[in-house]
Amino acid sequence: MTTAQTHSQTQDHSHAHARAMGADAQLGQCPLMPTYGAPSVQFVRGQGSWLWDHEGKKYLDLLSGLAVTSLGHSHPAISQALCEQSQQLLHVSNLFGTEHAAPLAQTLDSLLGGGGQVFFANSGAEANEAAIKLARKVGGPGRHVVLSALGSFHGRTLATLHATGQPAKHLAFQPLPEGFRHVEFCNIAQLEASVDDTVAAVLLEAVQGEGGVNPVTIEYFQAVRKLCDERGILFIVDEVQTGLGRCGSWFAFQQMQVQPDVVTIAKALGNGVPIGACWAKADVAAAFQPGDHATTFGGQPLATAAARAVLKVMQQEDVPTRAQVAGAQFVQQLQALDQVVQVRGLGLLLAVELDSILLGEAPATHAAAQLLNQGVVVNAVTPTAIRLAPSLLISEEEIAEAVSAIGSVLADLQVVQSERATS
Repeated sequence: MTTAQTHSQTQDHSHAHARAMGADAQLGQCPLMPTYGAPSVQFVRGQGSWLWDHEGKKYLDLLSGLAVTSLGHSHPAISQALCEQSQQLLHVSNLFGTEHAAPLAQTLDSLLGGGGQVFFANSGAEANEAAIKLARKVGGPGRHVVLSALGSFHGRTLATLHATGQPAKHLAFQPLPEGFRHVEFCNIAQLEASVDDTVAAVLLEAVQGEGGVNPVTIEYFQAVRKLCDERGILFIVDEVQTGLGRCGSWFAFQQMQVQPDVVTIAKALGNGVPIGACWAKADVAAAFQPGDHATTFGGQPLATAAARAVLKVMQQEDVPTRAQVAGAQFVQQLQALDQVVQVRGLGLLLAVELDSILLGEAPATHAAAQLLNQGVVVNAVTPTAIRLAPSLLISEEEIAEAVSAIGSVLADLQVVQSERATS
């Protein structure tokens, strides 16, 4: 391919990206960096479990912005809290107090078991950054290493990227900050063998979300807790995707009958408003002193007002129980589909493993694209599995509609694969 042809293809891609993002198609390039590639759909409105694109087409959202809008889109209680707060106070420095931060922290502390303190951030990656810094402060000089699992995902900042156990994501950004090691997921012997005098903490997900929706076992988490106690190191649980009812309990670790030292939270906390939190037991949190950590926007009034409204609705609706019931309905109905090999996960964080013999190579990618065409939003969390993380308030009728659409698309893909195999 000539240089001119390459340049022409780049321009075509840039123009497509600009149009898809709603920018002026006549621009020489899209004004947004191409970190996500050109989207196939532009959404302009949401209500409950439904989204509408700029052409008015309606979509059933089974992804919730990656487990974010757990109360559905445009929930009236959250919208009201945002409107009222926006007219009262948007921001002051964290050198001063505001009315929502402390009550929100108290509610989170109660849901987490009590006896802790909270640092508010703006995202899950920032919450994990705070947890990593806290672990190093507790550990002291020479005790700074964080152990995490292969297949994990903890963020895109340089430190949380290195904590993420996906080496392919590291290559372009070397050298990454030192002090991170990865061990096989759910392998307690390998974890124990990796602990030495330099280790400050173990950082794990109760369900690996981006890694394919892979739950831990109760035995593994209890063994990790015991190991951390014996070695005097912190046990940090990343509940960014799994927390706040998503997995059928307020936090997924609670099903493992352990109590972590540090828990990180984000995604569902603001139901779409950017907010994250790092909770730690009070004796661990005490390692942070004024000046050790900070953020300009973390815990600001608009975000904390929204989060207070979110938790109030979640408690009123008993979302952990709703996730258990709806998740069981999804599993039962999906497992009845011939093209589904397995449905794994907890509550309403599910991966639908597809039969690649019946459906062909990388079936999840094709299924997700076809479902989007049919007005259903999912994503391919692995080449062979689609991820479901719908609103925790999803109805029985919406579940039935979702499974019907998935079944129809999978049946069509099976026909196509069969025709290819016989041609």
